[in-house]
Amino acid sequence: MATSQATQYELCFRSLFNSGRGFAFPCDCQGHVDLDGLSERARNNYLFARALVGRELAAPEVQLGGGR
Repeated sequence: MATSQATQYELCFRSLFNSGRGFAFPCDCQGHVDLDGLSERARNNYLFARALVGRELAAPEVQLGGGR
């Protein structure tokens, strides 16, 4: 994934309970996250966010970068 493309879109997981809280990860226009391109901490956060969808976090949405 090209760097310019990675920063153009974000996959956003929003908190179901705390407005303004959640996670965002660089992705392509279809919401695919390059796990190999993430730091270990970001990769762990991404996997954590996916596990909490429906319990603590809403289903992820693709947005233009910086649109939070």
